[in-house]
Amino acid sequence: MITGASKGIGASIAKYYAAEGEKVVVNYASSKEGADKVVAENESRGDIAIALQGDVSKSAEVVELFLTTTCQ
Repeated sequence: MITGASKGIGASIAKYYAAEGEKVVVNYASSKEGADKVVAENESRGDIAIALQGDVSKSAEVVELFLTTTCQ
């Protein structure tokens, strides 16, 4: 799971790990469009990625992110 991965450094990190063969969770707080773009770019190369919304400054949302991720 890469937090803040819908843009900037987080997006670059998500793309890097996906290209290395890792399954990537693109976490975003508010930029669904950006996260979906990162996922689409990864999938276009045959990499595995999903986008999940969650604010990592809120503990309940962090728990939900991890629960959702482990169920994928």
